Amino acid sequence: MRFMVIVKTNEQTDSKAPSAELLAEMGKFNEEMVKAGVLLAGEGLTPSSEGARVVFDGSAAPKVVDGPFTESKELVGGFWILQCRDREECIEWIKRMPNPEGEHGEVEIRRVAEMSDFENMTPEVAELEGRLRAQSAQDA
Repeated sequence: MRFMVIVKTNEQTDSKAPSAELLAEMGKFNEEMVKAGVLLAGEGLTPSSEGARVVFDGSAAPKVVDGPFTESKELVGGFWILQCRDREECIEWIKRMPNPEGEHGEVEIRRVAEMSDFENMTPEVAELEGRLRAQSAQDA
């Protein structure tokens, strides 16, 4: 099973760069996950001031809102994609995540949906998705 681990940030931590200590600890943690064979991908994100949101509200054209998103309590600071046996294994890994500065934070864990999770998936769409995934992996 694959899980997306969403590392949340807040108004205070969104605009400041991670400390050298945090970067070093995260590097060690990432290395542990690579050695264990669970880390498939992971990245930190730039501050929300450099981002944009596209809002779909039912009108003809989507609206673009430029960052920063200081009013939001749901800012994403980074992510991992982990391959684990089950949700519990993923939780155990994330409980070990470094937090050397003792920051208050929240990490969300969500299983990545597989094609078999969608009851309305037609064979044609499944075949197309399979081809696109193979092509994307080949191009990477």
